[in-house]
Amino acid sequence: MEEQINQFTVSVYTENNIGLLNRISAIFQRRHINIESINSSVSEIEGVSRFTIVVNMTETQMKKIIGQIDKQVEVIKAFYHREDETIYQESCLFKIKSDLLFEERQIQNIIKESNARIVTVNKEFFVLEKSGRKQEIELLYRELSVFGIMQFTRSGRIAVTKDEMKISKMLEAFQH
Repeated sequence: MEEQINQFTVSVYTENNIGLLNRISAIFQRRHINIESINSSVSEIEGVSRFTIVVNMTETQMKKIIGQIDKQVEVIKAFYHREDETIYQESCLFKIKSDLLFEERQIQNIIKESNARIVTVNKEFFVLEKSGRKQEIELLYRELSVFGIMQFTRSGRIAVTKDEMKISKMLEAFQH
């Protein structure tokens, strides 16, 4: 029986070193695994960075890749999580012509119903921000694209685990 492909969220805690992102992405590239999204940020421990990577693969492949990521010198620890083990969001920005905000009542309704918020408004354009699940953002994109979107950008996934991450204790030791 063939193993099922699932979506995984990978958390990689690292020292903040140049070139590490290239080496981590090369691990996926060598196996012809597409990275769906990637985010890099500070973590809960000072001086430690965190990569959040979303990929679709089998769990067997995921375990092998985590092992390879863990072998990178600057990596403190890498983990993978199934969808039901994380709480996650994405964020996006839409830039749209300002006259539509005032002339199209439907746009105002879409903004309200989607829980998007207006970040800025000027004579030429307004900018909307929306945080949520990928499906919510895709729905808002489809609804707004009818009116014309001047610019659009979406962040990678940010996620926290539902269960306690044992890394916190490990990172405290790393910090001292």
